[in-house]
Amino acid sequence: MTGTRTRPRRRPRATRTRLLLLVGATLVVVCGATALTTALFQRAYVMGEFDGRVVNAAERSLGGAALHPSSSTYLGFLRDDGHPSGMLAARLSGDGKVLSAAVVMQDAPPRDLDAAQQAALTGLRADGSQHTRAVPGLGAYRVTVLRSGGVQVLTGLPTADVENMLGRLVLVEAAVAAAGLVVAGSVCAVVVRRQLRPLGRVAATAAEVARTPLGPGDTLTRVPAYDTDPDSEAGQVGAALDHLLERVRHSEELVRSGEERMRRFLADASHELRTPLASIAGYAELVNRGTGVVDPVLAWRRVSAESARMTALVEDLLLLARLDEGNPLRTARVDLAALVAEAVWEARSADSGHDWQLELPLETQALVIGDAPLLRRAVTALLSNARTHTPVGTRVVISVEPLGDHWVIGVRDDGPGISPTLLPAVFERFTRADSSRSRADASTGGSGLGLATAAAIAAAHGGRITVESAPGRTEFRIRLPRAMESGPEKGADADVRAAALPPRPRRQLVK
Repeated sequence: MTGTRTRPRRRPRATRTRLLLLVGATLVVVCGATALTTALFQRAYVMGEFDGRVVNAAERSLGGAALHPSSSTYLGFLRDDGHPSGMLAARLSGDGKVLSAAVVMQDAPPRDLDAAQQAALTGLRADGSQHTRAVPGLGAYRVTVLRSGGVQVLTGLPTADVENMLGRLVLVEAAVAAAGLVVAGSVCAVVVRRQLRPLGRVAATAAEVARTPLGPGDTLTRVPAYDTDPDSEAGQVGAALDHLLERVRHSEELVRSGEERMRRFLADASHELRTPLASIAGYAELVNRGTGVVDPVLAWRRVSAESARMTALVEDLLLLARLDEGNPLRTARVDLAALVAEAVWEARSADSGHDWQLELPLETQALVIGDAPLLRRAVTALLSNARTHTPVGTRVVISVEPLGDHWVIGVRDDGPGISPTLLPAVFERFTRADSSRSRADASTGGSGLGLATAAAIAAAHGGRITVESAPGRTEFRIRLPRAMESGPEKGADADVRAAALPPRPRRQLVK
């Protein structure tokens, strides 16, 4: 069985070559059409002028023949001066038969035409129209027949000189057209080459970028500024490529930054998990030895505490992972006022050393669509952050207030503030406060995931969290979209409301 032979694909021509071929073909067609039109017009004009000369000669011959109407063969008028050399004249009968014919010779008497030559002139009518006849031995003639009374005279002039002149004109026009094509083609080649040169440089830049390995420290070649002119198509391509390279560079930086954050995240998470694991392993080893150095009850309490700490850290990491994946939330209509009030009561119960204050909206519910446990966790994280990183006696004000089509949860304290160097990274994972935020000891600090978790929860609800800090005032604000007053619930059994709370004033001090 013979396989089908595949025809090799033709290599595409370069844009420059295709443009030159297209322009060249267009020029050839235009020049050819122009030359042909000009030649036809010139021929029609010259032949029209020549026919006028033929008519004039015929009228003169008819006038000479009319002087001798009785002689049907008289051609003596050809001997008069003024007749051009080569002109022929003939006397015709009524039915167009040639009776006599002669041709004017240069420096010699007129010569009679023979029978064959006369036969070539037979059959013409005296209608004043011009005809072309080939006369044997004399060549092509332009002839016409005029009649006056009973006299009919045929007169003709040779077309050789006219044809030669038209031929020379055609040759001159062809030479001019060819020269024009060469000049125009050369100019077009130069123009096309110059106009496509920026595109060639852009293509060279793209090819060089394609060959450049993308690795740490590698720099991508950029398109020169003079090849990014938006007023030209090549400049637009160059600008687009330059913008694409900038985005590639930015994406590469984001990838490297993400990899660096991931490495740091894994290192911090490993460190946070290793600390309680080491403590648990140490107490377990001491209890197993039975040396009596450590009370088993105390050891068990420490193991339980470290286990809870490790469990909380793992839960925070799993929650952040779920939020990063964009998993759908179990949403319902949540009253932020009730949720915040409960969180503040719990914070007050856990820590009486701070001055906790609560500000809620008057006689209205602060409704949002969200996951109530997650929102409570975000608020708790902010309260825990204020309790952990501010000294005893600090006043912490928690508020819920409307702002346009959002509700804003604010947590404000009058503590020492956040260091300006730490402030930009305060919502990054495993970020901890430095000495500018008071901490009792290392064990009282969090894992560095609280604020990151709060920021991720706010983002998952279509909101955002911000912070402003200065010595004596630090405020965290969570903005969440309002819920429609009569909108449908989304997957919850009931609203989270403050039904058990009494009517509250604008500012309420929690005791």
